[in-house]
Amino acid sequence: MQHETHTGHEHHAHHGAHGTGGKVSWSMAAQATLHCLTGCAIGEVLGMVIGTALGWGNVPTMALAITLAFFFGYSLTLRGVLKAGLGFKAAIRVALAADTLSIAVMELIDNGVIALWPNAMDAHLSDGLFWGALTAALVIAFVVTTPVNRWMMGRGKGHAVVHQYH
Repeated sequence: MQHETHTGHEHHAHHGAHGTGGKVSWSMAAQATLHCLTGCAIGEVLGMVIGTALGWGNVPTMALAITLAFFFGYSLTLRGVLKAGLGFKAAIRVALAADTLSIAVMELIDNGVIALWPNAMDAHLSDGLFWGALTAALVIAFVVTTPVNRWMMGRGKGHAVVHQYH
């Protein structure tokens, strides 16, 4: 019983800081975006390495990279909320609520930059262009996604949902 009261208090304190109309710092938004970027980068790089190594074309390689970006992005959040004691079904709901928009924006920007970067889609793993374009695309995606996360967190959405479990 005491644990339930404590959890309710944490949520109330959290809601005051991050709830609707709450003030969210750029630092908090950047941390949330960095968390998202980590999962996206793992998935992107792994997907591109696998697709390129298997000789796949651009479309299936990009589809694999995007799928893995979502998988690893959600997995990082799941790991944290499961560790905090949340049940698996509830943890899935939290991860979906916390990360879907952030990952989607990050993937749209990241893959859009790579698609528009001259010759980046045809670069191989051993090319500096491959790694340079991917790095630049992830940096641009981070810059664009940070204000999205700040806006969502200020309304008690996105990564604000996860904060009560830390």
